[in-house]
Amino acid sequence: MALFEKVSSDIIAAMKAKDAVRRDTLRNVKKYFLEAKTAPGANDELTDDAALKILQKLAKQGRESAEIYKGQGRADLAEEEMAQVRVIEEYLPKQLSEEELEAKLKEIIAEVGASGPQDMGKVMGVSTKKLAGLAEGRAISACVKKLLTQG
Repeated sequence: MALFEKVSSDIIAAMKAKDAVRRDTLRNVKKYFLEAKTAPGANDELTDDAALKILQKLAKQGRESAEIYKGQGRADLAEEEMAQVRVIEEYLPKQLSEEELEAKLKEIIAEVGASGPQDMGKVMGVSTKKLAGLAEGRAISACVKKLLTQG
């Protein structure tokens, strides 16, 4: 089942279960999906890859909002954001652990033939494509920098 249809059916399930957080979060996700489907050039289609990118963006925005709320001493709002992020994360592929990420990046570094920090651009280009959806760009970047400076 495509992500769009899964989210649509899960909205109905959340309504029946009277789960307001899940219902509202999924409605918001569906709104973004519909906007992407009706965007010029989309031909009224939404691929799962495009849907995943939208979900990752929404999860990242939610985490950032929660951090801002925590910084302002609004734990109630931060928890609300994180509850929504947890719902969104159910639809995302499992993220790589630090060890798994490091192992994959070592393979990519060997594949590209990178030898130091000057090759970071080459490694990042390949790794962001290969690891899309499996790790955040910030985590990939930090790990690549660490591995390349260790030499």
